[in-house]
Amino acid sequence: MKMQLNGMSAAAIPGAAWHKSARSNAAGNCVEVARLEDGEIAVRNSRFPEGPALIYTAAEMAAFLRGVKDGDFDFAL
Repeated sequence: MKMQLNGMSAAAIPGAAWHKSARSNAAGNCVEVARLEDGEIAVRNSRFPEGPALIYTAAEMAAFLRGVKDGDFDFAL
């Protein structure tokens, strides 16, 4: 299994099936995610699909999503 590294080119992640939210706007300003073979989650900017991807464990992503749902990041809006 190939090791995925934070900041690596999203194009270099083999077999990644990228998904974006149905709530994405027409300008393409959105985040895309892909579940990797080892269960980690890759995140990239849809405007730069060949650009860098950030890699998170499933636990890290779950904690982040709980925080979003709980409003922990509403200050940034």
